[in-house]
Amino acid sequence: MTTLPDLTRAFARIGILSFGGPAAQIALMHRELVDEKKWVTEEEYLSALSFCMLLPGPEAMQLATWIGWRKHGTIGGLIAGGLFVLPGAAIVLALSMIYAAWGDIPLVAALFTGIQAAVLAVVIEALLRVSKRALKSRAQWIIAALAFTALFAFAAPFPAVILAAGAWGFFTATPPRTTAPTTAAPWAETLKATAIWAAVWLIPLALILLFAPPILAEIALFFSKLAVLTFGGAYAVLTWMAQDVVQQKQWLTLPQMIDGLGLAETTPGPLILVTEFVGYLAAVKQGIPMALAAAAITLWMTFAPCFLWVFAGAPWIARLTHAPRLSQALQAITAAVVGTIANLSLWFAAHVIFAAVSTVSFGPLHLIAPDLTSLKLLPTALALIAAYLLLRRHWPLPAVLALCAISSAAVAAF
Repeated sequence: MTTLPDLTRAFARIGILSFGGPAAQIALMHRELVDEKKWVTEEEYLSALSFCMLLPGPEAMQLATWIGWRKHGTIGGLIAGGLFVLPGAAIVLALSMIYAAWGDIPLVAALFTGIQAAVLAVVIEALLRVSKRALKSRAQWIIAALAFTALFAFAAPFPAVILAAGAWGFFTATPPRTTAPTTAAPWAETLKATAIWAAVWLIPLALILLFAPPILAEIALFFSKLAVLTFGGAYAVLTWMAQDVVQQKQWLTLPQMIDGLGLAETTPGPLILVTEFVGYLAAVKQGIPMALAAAAITLWMTFAPCFLWVFAGAPWIARLTHAPRLSQALQAITAAVVGTIANLSLWFAAHVIFAAVSTVSFGPLHLIAPDLTSLKLLPTALALIAAYLLLRRHWPLPAVLALCAISSAAVAAF
């Protein structure tokens, strides 16, 4: 029998070691919890993973929450999901504070120039990895191309693109080849979990909107919206988040946004922890206490919904993973995510390797237009080196980030 201390120790270890993004984190949990501890079977693990991929939010964190729930109910889910997030969240907060305090120092700025170049290669690697997994039919290639065109050329809202893709997949689903188990529908358990966790998420949101300073209210509402639409992982929502927080809300600059992604890439836990960095920097001009409150609110609004989705939906895993419409919707959304990451790659590339980037419009078309004479040689060279090391030599990401950062600082020093 698995005790709560056993569960706590296991997920504390996983939370500290969960570097490398969702693929590496899912593999780590499989090795630790399926192969070694045998807490769940292979079939249970894969069914739960399929279920978590249907949900908005970080699937690896939600899979950890489900395993904790499977072993020790709600308290087990809270321990597992919390420990998966908290080590990385503590590190990202510390790095955010350091960045806000000393990020403008020339040496530190040079370090982050190298990190920005490496992050560009990381995003391209993610594009290749996701496209290989997601684009297996002509229809999926078409969805990816349409999503890219809508975002890159027409500045379509990211939520509209994802919802359109999901709707197309849902309504064009083929009949199921297998039928769902005929166990009783667990309505009572689901309604109870929904009521409790919707309150946990939405009551604080309501109080913040009513009584908190405007910046905290705006942050709470923005990241609550984001939590509902984070299908396809952090890369899928970065374009939307960056466009909003950089171009519209002006909470931080695009280089700062890319720096935050670089910091999140080097820490354990889900990559969506970059939102904590954004929340902190959005409020830091109003003082460190306000920035700390903003970071805490960001975490709450990002991850409280994850517990709602898992605890409400976990009793339905057997039924949901056999539902063809949901499966087809997920596949269509995943294909659209490829187009989203392609748009993100071009957007990041333009701003990392060119000093001047403008926007030109022709009717409904809105295109970025980098000034070719403003090409920055050092970031371009470092991005190419990072891409070679990641894609061809398969270096570990922390080593590539460190090499690019140190090289950039060394060039700046001389």
